[in-house]
Amino acid sequence: MNDYSVRELPLFPLPDVVLFPQQLLPLHIFESRYRMMLQTALESDKRFGVVRVDPETREMAEVGCCAEVLQHQTTEDGRSYIVTLGQQRFRVLNVTREAPFRSAMVSWIEDDQVSQHEGLNDLRDTVRDALEDVVTLTAKLQGRDVTLPEDLPDLPRELSFWIGAHLDHNAAQEQQSLLELTDTFERLQRQFDMLDNTRRQLAARTVLKDTFANADGQDN
Repeated sequence: MNDYSVRELPLFPLPDVVLFPQQLLPLHIFESRYRMMLQTALESDKRFGVVRVDPETREMAEVGCCAEVLQHQTTEDGRSYIVTLGQQRFRVLNVTREAPFRSAMVSWIEDDQVSQHEGLNDLRDTVRDALEDVVTLTAKLQGRDVTLPEDLPDLPRELSFWIGAHLDHNAAQEQQSLLELTDTFERLQRQFDMLDNTRRQLAARTVLKDTFANADGQDN
């Protein structure tokens, strides 16, 4: 599909939930209107759109991500537990109906073509290094083993989506901004800035922890 493809898509607006391409999202479907939405999706191509809703303003974002149902289990009382996988991002063009569930005409969006692959790959490596440092420092502070997954994406765009999906759960607004970007380099650069800032804070906390630990050791 290209950037100009348009289709009607059932929407699942969720407060502070941002789905990224190629990321898993488990969901519990219990409201009757969304049970109907799920049934409609299962009867077609198993896809619907996940769109963030601002919990304060109740406004729905203009950009969301298509979710494909991989697994679903329905209980006797009609509730469903599903696992979805993020697919293409989309922009909401216009809402076509509100009941029994919301649907909209959407257009697919993709990242811009990359002209400087070498520079982008260098930035990817820099981001990965910062990510590894953050994980290592976090593990040291928490006193437990924390490691990155072995299947961490290698391609710059996919890595940026993975990092976006694994930001702190309180960072939904930043996640939404990252989802809407169509420049892979800019997305990775913003993520590096966040990771580098976190790395510096964690490094400072680690020094303090080691200092107090050494002081306690000398007192004993």
